Amino acid sequence: MSDRSSAPGGLALIESLVNTLDIETTADSLGTAENLERFGITEADLPRARELRESLRAVLLAHAGHAPHGRVTPLGELLARAPLVVAVDARDGAAALTPADGGPLLSRVAAAVAEALVAGTWARLKACEAGTCHWAYYDRSPAGRRRWCSMQVCGARAKMRRYRARES
Repeated sequence: MSDRSSAPGGLALIESLVNTLDIETTADSLGTAENLERFGITEADLPRARELRESLRAVLLAHAGHAPHGRVTPLGELLARAPLVVAVDARDGAAALTPADGGPLLSRVAAAVAEALVAGTWARLKACEAGTCHWAYYDRSPAGRRRWCSMQVCGARAKMRRYRARES
C-alpha cells in the first residue's frame, strides 16, 4: 500500500513481514513459496511466524499512537525466546547483536529491533491508522507524525470520510 521506499536496515525485514497480510482483502502471502524462502521458514513455522507478524503489527500501531488491532502475544515475550550473541569484528572492533542459532526468523527480527533501537529508528516504523489497512511503513516525515502508509490512498479516504461527515 505504501508509496514510499522501504525501511532502513533490518527494519525492512520487519516491514515486509508485517505487510504479508492485506487486512482489507484478507490475502495472506506469508505461506507462498516465495515468502517461505524469503523469510527462511517452513510450512510448520507458519503459525509462529503469523503470531510474530501480528505482535509486530500491534507494536507498530502503538508507535503511531493507536490501540492494538486485537489480542496478541506481547512482542517482548516472543523476542525473549530469540537467542542472540554479540558478534565483534576482529578487524575493526565493530559489534552487533546477531542470531545465535543460524538466523531463524524470530532471531533475525530480534536483531533488527536491537539494531533499530541503537540507531534510533525503531519508533519510526509504524502501522497505518486506517482500520482496513494497518500496513507497516517507515515514517520519514521530519516531525515523525505521519499517520497513513499512503496519503494518496488511506489518507485521502480518511479525509474524505471526515469531509462527508461534516457535510451531512
